[in-house]
Amino acid sequence: MSIVVRDVREHELDSVLALNNAAGPAILPLDAARLRHFYDSAEYFRVAERDGTMAGFLIGLGSHCEHDSSNFRWFRERYPDFFYIDRIVVASRRRGGGVGRAFYADAQSYAELRYPQLACEVFLEGGNDPALLFHGSFGFREVGQHVMAEADVRAAMLMKPLCSYPWVRDTYGERLPDEPWLARPRVATPAHGTLAPRPTGTCP
Repeated sequence: MSIVVRDVREHELDSVLALNNAAGPAILPLDAARLRHFYDSAEYFRVAERDGTMAGFLIGLGSHCEHDSSNFRWFRERYPDFFYIDRIVVASRRRGGGVGRAFYADAQSYAELRYPQLACEVFLEGGNDPALLFHGSFGFREVGQHVMAEADVRAAMLMKPLCSYPWVRDTYGERLPDEPWLARPRVATPAHGTLAPRPTGTCP
């Protein structure tokens, strides 16, 4: 069956939390309060369904956020404007089935209308060549490395330029066409299809 990517629903947060904390050392653990904070304020928080069950989730933040991740701060100290993939988790039984690529295609479709670059990191401890290969095949390139003091783990810092962004910004400025698929997920806009000012100081 096809993969469906959609906004997370509040009643699914317990399932998201369990999925995150079962993902292993490549994903930092969450508690319920922090996940709720993501739900309340993250710019992008979507889940994937396959065969009617949750197959994974992705949380993304704009560079305007006051996010306490040292990896996020590393990017913001070096790049003025980007969309940051804080975490992507795919259920173990669904890995290798296209869920990750569906997420990245959806996140890029959202981000390239609003940001010039995608940013994320891959932990290097314990051997993570499959994740590095996945990101490399999707157009990400390493721009540095960073040791997370809060987790004592080294990460490869990856970025991908979004080639459509300059054309979209030059053509439409701050107002996108009035199409449902262009609306911001989970973020209210002053008029349908209008790019709302990015919130500040409210992100996790």
